[in-house]
Amino acid sequence: MQKLELSEISGLDNKQIDAKVKEIRTSLFNMRMQKAASGLEKPHAVRIAKGNIARLLTVKNSKGK
Repeated sequence: MQKLELSEISGLDNKQIDAKVKEIRTSLFNMRMQKAASGLEKPHAVRIAKGNIARLLTVKNSKGK
């Protein structure tokens, strides 16, 4: 997972942002399950995913609901 840049996010509309947040949250859930079961190969991916969710929601809230 890679860090999303604000320039990439600002071009999205609210529905696209919601879909991306849902996708990343699902991925985050799967990473947490894998971490508990056998350990993650890249444990920093959890932190990147959480940061991406925060960035997406910040842009969504700044655009207005």
